[in-house]
Amino acid sequence: MHYEFDFASVAAHWPLLLQGAWTTVQLSFLATLLGFVLGAACAVARGSRHGWLRAAVSGYVELIRNTPLLIQCYFLIFGLSSVGVTMPIMAGATLALVINIGAYSCEIVRAGLESIHHGQLEAASCLGLSPAQVFWHVVLLPAVERVWPALTSQFVLMMLASSILSSVGAEELLGVANRVQSDTFRNFEVFLLLWAAYLALACLMRAGFWLLGQLVFTRRRKLGTPL
Repeated sequence: MHYEFDFASVAAHWPLLLQGAWTTVQLSFLATLLGFVLGAACAVARGSRHGWLRAAVSGYVELIRNTPLLIQCYFLIFGLSSVGVTMPIMAGATLALVINIGAYSCEIVRAGLESIHHGQLEAASCLGLSPAQVFWHVVLLPAVERVWPALTSQFVLMMLASSILSSVGAEELLGVANRVQSDTFRNFEVFLLLWAAYLALACLMRAGFWLLGQLVFTRRRKLGTPL
């Protein structure tokens, strides 16, 4: 087999590929930020004294975790449009990622919350901390600190899974790469570059989360405990 590599024709489309990579970064950033907030709120709600709230959050988590992300995207973008609820493709794609990662983040954060010993809450109350201070300094921050590696892995997986959004017309990295390979017919070169691009994005994302963890969780940094 004789195959002549031709990366020049692919490299000529670098502005388009760069735009697709930037769209993937934007999608991942918004989904990570909003998904974490949604997941943390749902994790707190699962410990609520109100049974209806716990049931609602549990139903949301089980519904999302037991259905494919692609089906969720199709429902939000195309399914809802059938009943008159329309939204731009990128807005629907972002919403699908937020809803999806929110359910997984909920379970991860909930595991961290349940790891906090009740004695720590009593000690904080004895020290005169307000309920808000107890929740922030004794419950939420230590809980998130304990599950930070799991959250990092889940958010990186979410970024990689965002590639399926090309199936609903999102102009992210894979969607743009498909356009490039259909124009150049250099499938091997395009997908080799795509592989390298996703690998680079994943490594940068992990490095960013590690740096964020070092800045936020000062106790770990002072103790020299790795994240």
